[in-house]
Amino acid sequence: MSLPVKLCKAVNKIFPLPAHPFNLNNDGIQTYVEWQFEKGADTIKFYVKHATTNEMFKDKIVLDIGCGAGGKTVYYASLGVAKIYGLEILEKYRKDAEQFATEKGYMHKFEFVCGDAAATTFEDNMFDTIIMNDAIEHVDNPAETIAECYRILKPGGRLYLNFPPYYHPTGAHLSDAIGMPWVHCFFNEDTMIKVYKDLVRDLPDGAERIEFRISTNEKGREYFSYINKMTIKRFKKIMKKSEFKVYDYSEYPLRRIFTLFAKLPFFKEFFVKMAVAILEKPE
Repeated sequence: MSLPVKLCKAVNKIFPLPAHPFNLNNDGIQTYVEWQFEKGADTIKFYVKHATTNEMFKDKIVLDIGCGAGGKTVYYASLGVAKIYGLEILEKYRKDAEQFATEKGYMHKFEFVCGDAAATTFEDNMFDTIIMNDAIEHVDNPAETIAECYRILKPGGRLYLNFPPYYHPTGAHLSDAIGMPWVHCFFNEDTMIKVYKDLVRDLPDGAERIEFRISTNEKGREYFSYINKMTIKRFKKIMKKSEFKVYDYSEYPLRRIFTLFAKLPFFKEFFVKMAVAILEKPE
């Protein structure tokens, strides 16, 4: 075991893990789909500062990109949608999503779709609302995904999007096993991969977690494939090239004490908790 791996593991022991749906599920406390449903209101709390839930959902045709097991999608369905589609790259979540929608009485309004957000099969001008909650940082082609959202939104429709910047304390998205804040700022990817694998390999779903997070590139090198390292700077560049009109864009600090740092060009990447955009397709 290399010194960086030993050091990372030692420092990580100092920090408790936050509640994470993977671990809650393993411990028999709460399933992933139940956790998503419970957190449904939190996923839109930044948007309702600028738009009502009726504007977002009431009698709307809605797309939830990166729906996972569909819990939050079913929550949105409960807010009065005419129809809602949950788009997810992983087929394995279909059964849980459809079962949960049935249990909650919304299966008649819900449809699970497995596919790539950058190349959907939806018709032009189909949706009134698209939600991308903590999703833009996971897609392989973020610029193409934004362009696809523009295509399938109706004129006057809105894309509601939020993401934690990559250099956020848990921006590496490894908090199911690594609780050390800003771990990706102190250790390189090779080290984090070795540490993550070592920490999860003996868990009931360890192999599944590794397969979900880690891939091998054409040169045979492993990398974290489930994130694209989206920063605020990169996102703004994508927006400048987009056809969308920015209805609102906001950045929220980790805590009030970090407000000043969250406003400074370089430091904001480390101290912004969430970047939030409401984008509108012109009529």
